[in-house]
Amino acid sequence: MTKRPRHTARATLAALVLSAAAATASGCSAERDPAPARLADQRSGQPSRTAGAPDPAGPQTRPAARGFTLVATGDVLPHTSVINRAAADAGGGGYDFRPLFGAVKPVVSAADLALCHMETVYGEDGGPFSGYPAFISPPEVAEGLKDAGYDGCSTASNHTLDDGAEGLKRTLDRFDRAGLKHTGSARTAAEAATPAMYTAGTAKVAHLAYTYGTNGYPLPEGRPWAVNMMEEDKVIADARAARRAGADVVLVSLHWGTEWQTEPDEQQLALGKALTAAQTGGRPDIDMILGTHAHIPQAYEKVNGTWVVYGMGDQVAGQMFNHSGAFDPRGNQGSIGRFRFDPPAAPGQRWQVTKAEFIPQLMDLGTGRVVNLPAALAADPGREDYESAQDEITAAVLSRSAAKAGLTRGR
Repeated sequence: MTKRPRHTARATLAALVLSAAAATASGCSAERDPAPARLADQRSGQPSRTAGAPDPAGPQTRPAARGFTLVATGDVLPHTSVINRAAADAGGGGYDFRPLFGAVKPVVSAADLALCHMETVYGEDGGPFSGYPAFISPPEVAEGLKDAGYDGCSTASNHTLDDGAEGLKRTLDRFDRAGLKHTGSARTAAEAATPAMYTAGTAKVAHLAYTYGTNGYPLPEGRPWAVNMMEEDKVIADARAARRAGADVVLVSLHWGTEWQTEPDEQQLALGKALTAAQTGGRPDIDMILGTHAHIPQAYEKVNGTWVVYGMGDQVAGQMFNHSGAFDPRGNQGSIGRFRFDPPAAPGQRWQVTKAEFIPQLMDLGTGRVVNLPAALAADPGREDYESAQDEITAAVLSRSAAKAGLTRGR
């Protein structure tokens, strides 16, 4: 595979399609949230009872607030070798990506909310498909993600427009068919202005996603909302709109950073500080940042009291070559972020991350499978290659102050 180019462009999007009056946020699935709850007598059509009169239904007890566990993973980037393996796993009948995720399925499916990053777009059933430099992936990837236990994915990346507006549409159509939500790209302006909203525990969780650019491909004519571009003001405005729409927790995925660089770059550091500092009424507008794009594991860090994952690395990728043209095994390393959110002490305060973990993972090129490294090493402690990869991932993830802030390695 030809080495991947270093993308340094930082595109911006001048047009904001978010309507504050509609209290919605940027790109996601076409699902809409239910209308605000009405009084019980209005729903039933019965006359309102007189003020002060006893309620025949008796006192109502509000369900106790329950926390949730979030799992998030890095770039899904199916190169030709990955596609060929899925064809072999299907036994000559299409493509089967379910075995690819088998080893991480227990972690992903056990979470209350599991989010991936789908970096590429899907082609038509049967192909043709391609890897680098313009990725067009088999649509069966979506079923593999769903089978693994994912609830939805971010879809804003530098490859979102590799096959134009049609590729974008095919991808989101397939997500809908598979039962996966999505955020970061959109087929319509209305879809772009509607946040991806999940219920996890008793929390309403919004997921937003943005990219630094699209590899020079212009946004489709007349569709400035097709892909969310990474602008500080836009991200904050969308997060605030999601909060007004009822989100208890706002998660932001950012496709950013410098490829093959472990340390977060200046833009990541500056934007991370700005976004985590944004508040409304003393409450942070954003509850977590999940980073992708660098193709290697980057640090986790608590900034202004908010967890920032600068880069989770690749979850799925073929053989990766760095800027010098050399094969670089770091391109097949990644981390799974796992965070426990618990309800606030008082209404209107932020939900708190009470447990923060990372789980080292590896795309094993020999088997064509994603590996949960701690679990694999527990079963086979003699795998020196797995041990070395786990040590490298751990060093990258903890290269800033995450350990002091309470981040631990999970399994």
